[in-house]
Amino acid sequence: MKGRPLIIATVIAAGFMIIFGRLAYLMLFDHERLERLAAIQHTMGIKILVRRGGIYDRNGRELAVSLDRPSIYGDPSAIESPEQVARRLGRIVNINTSTIRKMKREGRRYALLARRVSPEQAMAAMRLKLKGIGIEPDTERFYPKGFLASHVLGFTDVDNRGREGVEKRYDDALAADGGKVYLYRDARGNILYRDVDYESTGNSIVLTIDEGLQYIVESELESATRKWKSRAATAIMMDPHTGEILALANRPTFDPNRPGAYRAADRRNRAVTDLYEPGSTFKIVMAAAVLEEKIATLNTRVDCSEGEIEVGGKRIRDTHKHGVLTLREIIQKSSNVGAVKMTLRLGPERFYDYAKLFGFGDKTGVDLTGEVSGVVKPPHRWSGTTIGAMAIGYEVLVTPLQVLRAYSAIANGGYLVKPHVVSKVLAPDGSVLMEAEGPEPERILSMETVQRLREALETVTEEGGTAPAASVYGNTVAGKTGTSRMIDPRTGRYSRRDFVSSFVGFVPATDPLFAIIVVVWKPKGGYYGGEVAAPVFKAIAEKALAYKSIPMEDRGDNNILVMRPLLRGERRIRGF
Repeated sequence: MKGRPLIIATVIAAGFMIIFGRLAYLMLFDHERLERLAAIQHTMGIKILVRRGGIYDRNGRELAVSLDRPSIYGDPSAIESPEQVARRLGRIVNINTSTIRKMKREGRRYALLARRVSPEQAMAAMRLKLKGIGIEPDTERFYPKGFLASHVLGFTDVDNRGREGVEKRYDDALAADGGKVYLYRDARGNILYRDVDYESTGNSIVLTIDEGLQYIVESELESATRKWKSRAATAIMMDPHTGEILALANRPTFDPNRPGAYRAADRRNRAVTDLYEPGSTFKIVMAAAVLEEKIATLNTRVDCSEGEIEVGGKRIRDTHKHGVLTLREIIQKSSNVGAVKMTLRLGPERFYDYAKLFGFGDKTGVDLTGEVSGVVKPPHRWSGTTIGAMAIGYEVLVTPLQVLRAYSAIANGGYLVKPHVVSKVLAPDGSVLMEAEGPEPERILSMETVQRLREALETVTEEGGTAPAASVYGNTVAGKTGTSRMIDPRTGRYSRRDFVSSFVGFVPATDPLFAIIVVVWKPKGGYYGGEVAAPVFKAIAEKALAYKSIPMEDRGDNNILVMRPLLRGERRIRGF
């Protein structure tokens, strides 16, 4: 009994020593880890909401904006009566009791009950003063021009992340990371202080697109699609000197405000995703190659009198027998026989090299989503018929933008430019974060070859050419028609009724401002490029020149075309 107090005292002292040692260890050696745990328990990091930056056309007109649309959230664990909350809140937004009960059973502390409601609905919900119900800021993407330039803009998903077009390609810039704000909370997780304005704004995008030109292209393409009852159509307008895309449209199209209401095929940007055999528009490769290699001049004569030629056991025919033609007339009348004979003189290797020089078989590098590279087979993969087929635009797959870029090289003096749709990225304060410069244009053809090609392409839109319907009053047009048969998926052979009709060119031919391509898939009631696509080019070009107040070309007293002076804000590329 006398030793019991000593034992108890020893045990107590030992206990205190253990506690003291533990405290010393925690304070001296483990305090950093515990400090971090305490911070996690007592603070709550909320990601700063970033209002998605706007998208504007080259003149500052709004094409995509973000609107305030608050959301109603709930803390299911704090809701005492799901039935009462559902009944009272259900008068304002669509919410039911079972949803709240499920959230409560799962023990969730946060749940969105209604996303992006109107400000009036949000205020009405706040006036109810329901326990566990709150309002948080949110935004909704809105495209004020509806269908206009939808394939360029793209769209966003329910979480405001870009899913197509510029919205996706420049998503990181438009929805810049705003970081986090840390709020204090008690042991139950309740926020002690939340009166913080933590919304910020992402960067804005300025496009090369001109809303006025875009409207012209869209309306004319829509009219053509209805007239010809075509399956699809594409039109692109580009500044041939800089690669700036001024307008781009596809049919069918979609409303980016309701992307889910349309098929994936309607949302596809056919200008960069759809491959087709270009037909006679590809003859520019042959013409450029034989002129550059000094194999022929525009006056070199070729006997096309038989109206057909056999290559690798396959017969290639002209629509009409033309007799003896010069190279200029081969382009003007789009003679298949003449094109094949010239290509045979050139040879496979050089023909392939020039096709690649024009950028065919490679992506253009345009800043849009979904671009494909196309197909240009190297000579070692050719069959006996390939050289004849490729000479007239078959056995090669291209995109409309690739063809337009190739013809832009003729328009700008021989330079291959990089197409782009974004001009600059602006910070919220208006300062320029990025300005499109791109690589230095690469010269691919001599100025002499370019001038000869222009001469030949101008004759295409004159009387006797394949596209007089593309001519523009008061301005010369240089361009080329294309008509190609589509593959019938049922037989795997070329169809006798399904065609791709196209026209590509630039205007004014002597000092080009616009390079334009029109491609129409499966037109009904006609199929030649000069009949279907050329009139669309004419309508777009005439209205675009009028919209930009471009004067007619001055022909002088001797009726000779002379280069007009530059207008304000215009510039010429080297060689002009």
